[in-house]
Amino acid sequence: MSRLFGTDGVRGVANTELTPLLAMQLGAAGATVLTQERSYRPTIMVGCDTRISGDMLANAMIAGICSVGANAVYAGVLPTPAIAYLTRKYKVDAGVVISASHNPVEFNGIKFFNGDGYKLSDELEDQIEALIRSGNKGVPAPTGSRVGKVKYRSDAREEYINHSIKQINVDLRGMKLVVDCAEGAAYYTSVETLRELGADVVAIHNNPDGTNINSNCGSTHMEELCARVVMEKAELGLAFDGDADRLLAVDENGKIVNGDEIMAIIGNYMKEKGTLKNNTIVVTVMTNLGFKLMGEKNGIHIEQTKVGDRYVLERMREIGANLGGEQSGHIIFLDENTTGDGLLSALHLLEVVRSTEKKLSELKAVMQILPQALYNAKVPVHERESYMEYPEIVEAINALEKKYAGEGRVLIRPSGTEPLIRVMIEGRDQAVIDEDAKALAALIERTVL
Repeated sequence: MSRLFGTDGVRGVANTELTPLLAMQLGAAGATVLTQERSYRPTIMVGCDTRISGDMLANAMIAGICSVGANAVYAGVLPTPAIAYLTRKYKVDAGVVISASHNPVEFNGIKFFNGDGYKLSDELEDQIEALIRSGNKGVPAPTGSRVGKVKYRSDAREEYINHSIKQINVDLRGMKLVVDCAEGAAYYTSVETLRELGADVVAIHNNPDGTNINSNCGSTHMEELCARVVMEKAELGLAFDGDADRLLAVDENGKIVNGDEIMAIIGNYMKEKGTLKNNTIVVTVMTNLGFKLMGEKNGIHIEQTKVGDRYVLERMREIGANLGGEQSGHIIFLDENTTGDGLLSALHLLEVVRSTEKKLSELKAVMQILPQALYNAKVPVHERESYMEYPEIVEAINALEKKYAGEGRVLIRPSGTEPLIRVMIEGRDQAVIDEDAKALAALIERTVL
């Protein structure tokens, strides 16, 4: 039986894979595990993104929390990093976000934060999962006055905005920005923050209706933003995803600036200011080889982890780093928040643009991106980890690794959140690596049944 928790909580199609019953069980089991050593009645904060299934699952989650005697605070629609911050700010015992991040509307997810705002360890997730697998055996079922209560907070988003503004001293007056909110959780907080700092904001995809989240918009669909930046003659564009924990950018020429480039720009600026701890940036194995070369050239140590922002964060805490992230735009500023934060990433990037008085197209030249091809092979969920059991796949991978040895690399990994195996090849010739990556993905897809 496959593990319930992936790299970013529990994910699935809402109401079939991720049902209200499962959400209630996760609420009860999660509250039990995360607050088991408390001698008082614990409190758990719950927030969600804008997808239509959010209220359904949030209310089921809250029912589970209250059923074991814990209290719940429902903050409504908020970015994932806001829940991480507010869990600490309000001194509650844990936080929960109902979101499937950048995935389409039919998906949803549930992820937990502990009382310090950090995502849970594998061990704690395993404890929660074990309780659910047992039918929540041993989970308390109080009655009468011992049942938990719910408090609703409508002021939480203002707290997050105020926190974000205080972190970075930047004046955006006179700066025109195009901001794509992905019809998601950033629709208010990001736009309002940038306007409070003086920016002339052209907001797009900021009218969520519950069904349009991530639909041809946001950080996974940036074509419209690229065109709009040029049309508006804006200084740059900012693209968030559904739960606003990641950020990608667009320069004044309408060219995408990815997470690697954003970290390179900000990391070098922090190094110059003396605020980049240990002169180190933590990234994943998916990070472009050009990032490592940038680090070598500029005296920045590049530390690598396996894919997943939780693993980036774990390594940052282990070695005392304060900047890390992923090519996809999950960037962690550990001095300011405990998870990827799209709004903080935007403010840090804008600070560099303002302080250096350089265009984003100039700043991103700090690193040279090597050609990279990424293709997905769709496979059954239960087969994601078993692709290396097929001799023809192993033979094909070995042949490609030999072909690219010394001038590129081949990286194959199962997705932690979707029924996919991701095939990535880096090399000198884009056409060649595209052909090889596409062919390998097709082989995996037709072999792993």
